[in-house]
Amino acid sequence: MILVVGASGELGGRVAELLRSAGHEVRCLVRLNSDEARLREIGAEVVHGDLTVPASLKAACQDTDTVIATATAITRRLAGTSPATIQAVDEEGMSSLVDAAEAAGVRRFVYISFTGADAAIGTPLARAKLATERRLAISSLQPVVVRSDAFQEVQFSPMARFDMAAGKITVIGKGNTKRRWVAAADVAALIAAVATEPNPPLMIEFGGPEPLTKNEAIAIATELTHHRMKVQRIPRSVARLAVRLLDRRNDALSSVFGAGLHQDLHEATWDDKPLRERGINARTVSEYLREQAHDLI
Repeated sequence: MILVVGASGELGGRVAELLRSAGHEVRCLVRLNSDEARLREIGAEVVHGDLTVPASLKAACQDTDTVIATATAITRRLAGTSPATIQAVDEEGMSSLVDAAEAAGVRRFVYISFTGADAAIGTPLARAKLATERRLAISSLQPVVVRSDAFQEVQFSPMARFDMAAGKITVIGKGNTKRRWVAAADVAALIAAVATEPNPPLMIEFGGPEPLTKNEAIAIATELTHHRMKVQRIPRSVARLAVRLLDRRNDALSSVFGAGLHQDLHEATWDDKPLRERGINARTVSEYLREQAHDLI
């Protein structure tokens, strides 16, 4: 049995579907009032629980061989739909999940983190990710830390102020640092693979197949849409100040500014080799932008 924590989200849902399509028994931990229809349709077992309720995690982990943890509070925090903080969910809740997995005799724990985490800006989400990595390192479990570059679907969307339709883009920093933004579907495919392969690495750091700067992505968007993009640039010093000021006032926004600053400061030293090794034909940023531009026509 494989337990997916975060299956009501886009990434976790994709992982659950891939595992079920491969014939694996899958249990999904979801919060009450979450949409379970998609998970029940694929034949997954659904149990109710919450990372902030340790007792529910103990029950979910019983008779489970592998735990996959993709859950995070940041999306709901940004939407204003959850009072539970990033610290309560992503740090303390994940620690409780590791405790429950150990107590239940779980063998493997697959955890989604982010590339370059060791050099991260000290945001609530970064602190939580690193704390969970450290907790897993001293656990009795077989940890598989999946450090993924940022998702294309997030970074190049109106939500992240990359609005191709409106022709308005916001860039944190200089925008000339090459990253390897990756498709969520490709990350899900890798997670599903390492959850079931015999001897996965303890840590996998990877991104998409195309090294690209934010400025280069803007140039591609301009060419595809045939109209000039209005670009607002937030200096690094302003982003650093926002991270500090928002830390305790708005943990999600502080984490967003920190992630943008981190991406502008640290060039990708990772590549798509872990994807290629598993036969995953990953999508490039250029391909994603082309798809988005086509939808605008």
